Amino acid sequence: MTIAAKRRAAKTFRFADDGSIPNNPELPLVLYRGGIDLSGSPDPEHVIEKTFAGNGWGGMWRNGIYHYPHYHSMIHEAMGIARGRATVRFGGDKGEKVEIAAGDVVILPAGTGHQLLSQSQELVVIGAYPPSGKYDLCRGSKAEHAKALASIPKVPRPASDPVHGENGPLVKLWPA
Repeated sequence: MTIAAKRRAAKTFRFADDGSIPNNPELPLVLYRGGIDLSGSPDPEHVIEKTFAGNGWGGMWRNGIYHYPHYHSMIHEAMGIARGRATVRFGGDKGEKVEIAAGDVVILPAGTGHQLLSQSQELVVIGAYPPSGKYDLCRGSKAEHAKALASIPKVPRPASDPVHGENGPLVKLWPA
């Protein structure tokens, strides 16, 4: 665990398969509100990247969140908010709108739908992935859905929490 990580209670969400977005029947989405302390940092992107990398998560990117519903069926994903605010619908059309802001970290199990609904102008998101799994981008077609139902249960659970490391809440919430 890096010094920038704040041990906060994890908020969890579960979403049902809506016919287009499969979501994950076994694992909850995990949200750490203010999970990474960015106060006083001139480079919050670096703080999040260092935290994720220090806990074994890589394949990082800096960007925003797509405006269309999508999910990843072969890998889990962590998103740390470095700057700004956003409203994101998680779980597909029947999911939940969640406000996220700088310092928050969202960990999405494979299959979990996400879609940007609104954002502040300065929004910067850092994305990362555990070392096992393969990135794919699914948009909710019938053919993708059928394949995803078979691949989601096979995605390996990460060995560490992207914020809190090997003994973090994620490891307990997503047991192997």
